[in-house]
Amino acid sequence: MTADSATDPKVAEVLLPLALEGAYSYGIPDGMTLRPGDFVAVPLGPRQTIGVVWALKAEAGTDKKLRDVIGWFDMPALSETHRKFIDWLSAYYLEPAGNVLRMVLRAPGAFEPPREQIAYRATESVPKRMTPQRARVLEIAREGFAMRAAELAEAAGVGTSVVKALAKDGALEAVALPALRAFTEPDLNAGGFTLSKDQAQAAQALRAVVAQRQHKVMLLDGVTGSGKTEVYFEAMAAALAAGVQVLLLLPEIALTGPFLERVEKRFGCEPAQWHSDVRPRERERVWRGVADGTARIVVGARSALFLPWKKLGLIVVDEEHESAYKQDEGVPYHARDMAVLYGALAKFPVVLSSATPSLETLVNVDRGRYGVVKLKDRHGRPELPEIGLIDMKSVALEPGAWISQPLFEQVEATLASGDQALLFLNRRGYAPLTLCRACGHRLECPNCAASLVEHRFRRQLMCHHCGHLEPMPQACPHCGVHGKMVPVGPGVERLAEEAALRFPEARITILSSDLSRGTLLRDGLRDVAEGHYNLVIGTQLVAKGHHFPHLTLVGVVDADLALESSDPRGGERTWALMAQVAGRAGRGAKPGAALVQTYLPEHPLMKALRKGDRDSYLDQEKIIRETAGLPPYGRLAAIIISGTDAHETERFARNIGMIAPLAEGVTVLGPAQAPISIVRGRHRIRFLVKATREVNIQGFLRLWLKDVKPKGSLALQVDVDPYNFL
Repeated sequence: MTADSATDPKVAEVLLPLALEGAYSYGIPDGMTLRPGDFVAVPLGPRQTIGVVWALKAEAGTDKKLRDVIGWFDMPALSETHRKFIDWLSAYYLEPAGNVLRMVLRAPGAFEPPREQIAYRATESVPKRMTPQRARVLEIAREGFAMRAAELAEAAGVGTSVVKALAKDGALEAVALPALRAFTEPDLNAGGFTLSKDQAQAAQALRAVVAQRQHKVMLLDGVTGSGKTEVYFEAMAAALAAGVQVLLLLPEIALTGPFLERVEKRFGCEPAQWHSDVRPRERERVWRGVADGTARIVVGARSALFLPWKKLGLIVVDEEHESAYKQDEGVPYHARDMAVLYGALAKFPVVLSSATPSLETLVNVDRGRYGVVKLKDRHGRPELPEIGLIDMKSVALEPGAWISQPLFEQVEATLASGDQALLFLNRRGYAPLTLCRACGHRLECPNCAASLVEHRFRRQLMCHHCGHLEPMPQACPHCGVHGKMVPVGPGVERLAEEAALRFPEARITILSSDLSRGTLLRDGLRDVAEGHYNLVIGTQLVAKGHHFPHLTLVGVVDADLALESSDPRGGERTWALMAQVAGRAGRGAKPGAALVQTYLPEHPLMKALRKGDRDSYLDQEKIIRETAGLPPYGRLAAIIISGTDAHETERFARNIGMIAPLAEGVTVLGPAQAPISIVRGRHRIRFLVKATREVNIQGFLRLWLKDVKPKGSLALQVDVDPYNFL
């Protein structure tokens, strides 16, 4: 096709990665040939930006002269499936399509030609002058990877001048980084596992689904330790043998280290990884490899779903029940649900794997929409850990103590036998609340309606909602009395302090996202797995799929934290968390046990946990949800109004409430203050829209909000299928 032809399109509709509802029109210059999905550079005001050709038109349909496309990028076009995916997600979550496209274009360096760059790595030399800033740079540089000056400086929290000075001193040496290295082709016979009979049958069922090359969602439902990973690896191998790309989604960055090693062992090549900790240069490499199809296996967090896939043929969603798959900031999508959508659009299978499947997934199985494959026994050891309850109403605790005598005795016996024990408390920091004993004043965040959490190891108070930090005061800021500030309630740091006093010979480590991330966390998990520590104090981080072969006892210090919340999924989440953390025990040669401290031993969840009766408890949850018309039997959407002025925000919310349309099957609750009414200095008021499954809730919301235009500091966010009720 030539630009001179009368049939050639003259106008390109280009979607830009901005909060725009639709594409902008640009002229196609003579001699340029474009097609839908092409990446192009276009002018926008005084600057230039990258966009994607969404459609082509013969004429502009306007007398206004259009600005021309500046240039075309020589790379694979964004597929029609991916463009449909963006449009569908935009319509479902009521988000501008440009905001969704922004998630695709998260590696701007990928649009620049690969080039050799200068990087730095540590030498054996010691600098003439050592400062804390220089020490941090050298510590990171000694991890073994050559890094560009800007990357090394950013990782160490210093300026690039510190890096350059260390290079001048000889403590760092400059090396040339080659152009982006190629991805290795998987070897499907590299490291297969010996599967049990149950595993082999499950793997065969998944391979058969993959062989059909059609859309089908399969739930891989297996108890903790049953070897689900090895089973879905077989499905991945079948997809790779068919020549397509495979995406393995994980709920947390912390999981990618161990999973990368397992994937590499099974498939004989290092998989691509995609999450927020990936360095910019590697992000460029992965983005290009996904776009041209050379990155065959990608292990990533939820945002990996938006990579520009050339030929994606299977998605595996591990720990599919995890709420971490729901994004709250920006576009509020749920990666599990959108993975199912992508598979439907591209007509390929999706595997959802979990020991504690979500109620949404189980109901889809009940309705026949999803298939299911079950693994009922642990691989190599049929026994699941026995779960016992400790009724805290009948146990006397010492003041300031949180470990009951029955739990203490079991931990002591476990350590004496040479095994590992885990004390679990799903609360970060030292204490969730700090009070003045003289006047009762509580330390609160200046930006949020929330208490400051003491982090004693850091000697700081922190807000877990906005990240505000301040030092622990010596005197009460309200009454001025010294020495009266006291912690209230336990966090993992306080629990670790008690454990150190009560188990003085124990080798203790804390696993919490506040204290360990990236390399430190991966090393910590590996050290626990190898037995370097025998007493682990952890938050929910430790419940997520880790394999600790020497761990035989789990003690849950406070199992009641989430049961009395207003979250309709509170019971389901508590069940999943308790079952998952108990499942860390007994995964090696010895059987395991779990002890759960609770003030509610007669609660249906606690009874079911003791009996190991998941299905009866979740059947009760289904009845409760269905009776209340809550998901997955009904639909929910949240509208959050926020602003810097309380009165203005409340007035705006009331006005919106007055124009809510009446519709059959729809109930509008609110406006009401959000449970956390101020976050980052912004007052928050919310509506909750509850509807039957037959209602087009997006259409209702569009009708209601079509003329609403927030002004000044006011903002309005719509969250379809909310998971966060704070």
